[in-house]
Amino acid sequence: MSRDRIKIGVLGSGKGSNYQAIADSIANGFLDAEIVCVISDVADAFILERARNNNTPAYYISGAPYKTKLEGKAEDEYIQVLLRHKVDIVVLAGFMRIIKKKMLEEFYRRIINIHPSLLPSFPGMEAWKQALSYGVKVTGCTVHFVDEGTDTGPIIIQKTVPVYDDDTPEKLHARIQVEEHKAYPEAIKLIANGSLEIEGRRVKYKN
Repeated sequence: MSRDRIKIGVLGSGKGSNYQAIADSIANGFLDAEIVCVISDVADAFILERARNNNTPAYYISGAPYKTKLEGKAEDEYIQVLLRHKVDIVVLAGFMRIIKKKMLEEFYRRIINIHPSLLPSFPGMEAWKQALSYGVKVTGCTVHFVDEGTDTGPIIIQKTVPVYDDDTPEKLHARIQVEEHKAYPEAIKLIANGSLEIEGRRVKYKN
């Protein structure tokens, strides 16, 4: 990976609050990086508007004919855009598709995701609702490398959030998102600084 300012490509399907948290961390000097492109599989996703407001190249690329994975022609188009912008790491910010083999190989150990639970607990959709229904007293968020599984890659950072007796799914999700907006920039900073090494499933911090 280049020692120059790290170049980030963001994939998202929704509002893009984590994209904005990363952009804000760059703007305030916490993170020495550059978001070079944003791609969404949803034409009117607010993340694209956020990107344009920040003068970041923004692309809509349909994932059709598939509904839940990025594969085939669409996968090729995403890879081409990311390569054209010379992306160092790919950041998934609410991207609602499973990343498949070709992209995983092209950006090996350079795709990261954030998930709203303390993995390996509650993988998959609406993890905060899963946590609330299960009755846990603590949940949180996890930034991890992406692999062939669903929310199964090596863990970079986790942050905890208490679960209160009067919580609703909306309240709990909102508190988790506050921690997400801290965790993602911190994880990217560790990568940018070359501070991580992976041994099997374990991600270790270098001194």
